[in-house]
Amino acid sequence: MNAILSAEKASLADANVPREQIFAALRAVLPAHALLSSGENTTPYECDGLTAYRQRPMCVVLPETYQQIQDVLRTCHRLGVPVVARGAGTGLSGGAMPHAQGVTLSLAKFNKILKMDVHSRTAVVQCGVRNLAISEAAAPLGLYYAPDPSSQIACTIGGNVAENSGGVHCLKYGLTLHNVLKVKGFTMDGEPIEFGGDALDAPGLDLLPLVVGSEGMLAITLEVTVKLTPKPQLARCIMASFDDLRKAGDAVAAVIAAGIIPAGLEMMDKPMTAAVEDFVHAGYDLNAEAILLCESDGTPEEVEEEIGRMSAVLQSCGATAIAVSKDEAERLKFWSGRKNAFPASGRISPDYMCMDSTIPRKRLADILLAIGEMEKKYGLRCANVFHAGDGNLHPLILFDANDPDQLHRCELFGADILETSVAMGGTVTGEHGVGVEKLNSMCVQFSAAENEQMFGVKRAFDPQGLLNPGKVIPTLQRCAEYGKMLVRGGQIAHPDLPRF
Repeated sequence: MNAILSAEKASLADANVPREQIFAALRAVLPAHALLSSGENTTPYECDGLTAYRQRPMCVVLPETYQQIQDVLRTCHRLGVPVVARGAGTGLSGGAMPHAQGVTLSLAKFNKILKMDVHSRTAVVQCGVRNLAISEAAAPLGLYYAPDPSSQIACTIGGNVAENSGGVHCLKYGLTLHNVLKVKGFTMDGEPIEFGGDALDAPGLDLLPLVVGSEGMLAITLEVTVKLTPKPQLARCIMASFDDLRKAGDAVAAVIAAGIIPAGLEMMDKPMTAAVEDFVHAGYDLNAEAILLCESDGTPEEVEEEIGRMSAVLQSCGATAIAVSKDEAERLKFWSGRKNAFPASGRISPDYMCMDSTIPRKRLADILLAIGEMEKKYGLRCANVFHAGDGNLHPLILFDANDPDQLHRCELFGADILETSVAMGGTVTGEHGVGVEKLNSMCVQFSAAENEQMFGVKRAFDPQGLLNPGKVIPTLQRCAEYGKMLVRGGQIAHPDLPRF
């Protein structure tokens, strides 16, 4: 994959304008301290949470006003310089990885909550506001922001919009898209643009779902109007143990089939349970092959009734043990392990690559068993954690990035997981986005005609292809090269899937 990435970078929007001319143009619209161009200053921006792939940008700009952002965009548009927007850098698909001949546009300084409206249950926030900060500010009003990715303490709402982030409670409360009313920003040429509106419906084409999840390819997000949700009176969590992966997977499908929509429904396999228990001591059953966390929230009466129904379903599916949180402290303790799955994995391996795909709920056990076989095939360990309720997988492949062979096997392992997900009726991403990580797998899921339609949408907003170029949508050349690489290496895992 690294070879393909290098080849693409060399052909993407290379600016013919000398660097010093570009720097001079940017200095004309920015304070001196807001332009970073030395290697020492730009190194911290060379990757996001996907640390396996790195690239120093030509320069980094740190604007402090909307006018400065607009001026930077107009300057880059005029000179034909690529722009990559960056928030907190917590993304896991390389979506914020810089362009070697481009400008990294840091939006970290736009971190103000502009308005909190208890009557409309909305908040207007700048793109650099942390996800958790919205809920903290809304707490005195008895409200909170429902999407809660595991990185919510650090990730920003602008990044959440870019990736359509979810979280452990997205099954009941939805993804970012379902909790956002309006997005304001600039196009690549510096023109103001607005998606959605303050009401539930907006005049004209409904383009809000287009920009949410567009991974910074269509516009620069500056302000977001989010929906706030009333805090439930009570929340309780069931921790259920299973001695068999298939029983646990079937239990997930059975809960949904029973007409129950839990506030959260998460699954961890035995290796992940062991890793997080050693880290946070959440009280997990270390003998279980899989653990389910099922949460109910609402009024005390609603919670009691739903906990009873879910417990009955889990027992009928073969749960070996069921524990229900007695109070809020114990509920948070149950969730502490799931919320710390990623840092816990970092304690047991030099590196890990967190995958992200989605499959039908009824295939959860099938994909886990398949991943177990892949561990033997590629000689690497994998710990698994799932947003089980909506079939969103997060396998964490453990490897050592200092060993090129391990990195190569990790890439093949990850591609195999994604292709297997597609073969089982799923998709190559659930909430982390495509970025650079899943470009090859997009060649498997989508045809040349479908990818061209996506390019058509990008051209409508960014005709020069300057915003976050070389990501999300694979070119015909990339797909052809990827296919040749797999044939040479004998690595085609699913020959029945379409490739072009």
